[in-house]
Amino acid sequence: MIKILFFGQLREVLQTDTLELHIDELGKQPLNVAQLRAFLQAKNELWQEYLCSSRSLVAVNQTMASEKSPIAGDDEVALFPPVTGG
Repeated sequence: MIKILFFGQLREVLQTDTLELHIDELGKQPLNVAQLRAFLQAKNELWQEYLCSSRSLVAVNQTMASEKSPIAGDDEVALFPPVTGG
């Protein structure tokens, strides 16, 4: 089961902090970040807008990930808005 965590503004806007999906639900294998993002964006227009690559960063198992990074059935995926420091 893939555990998906939402942080910051994403958690507030999408009104959820956690989602669990069986890798079988996501279709084509092997799965990567871009495919997971597309699956989640298909939920509705709000998810499509806020989960696009320009509005959210992704970490897989607490390591920053690219769109091509693979996702396995027991991974933890975190999505969060870009942050700036000062």
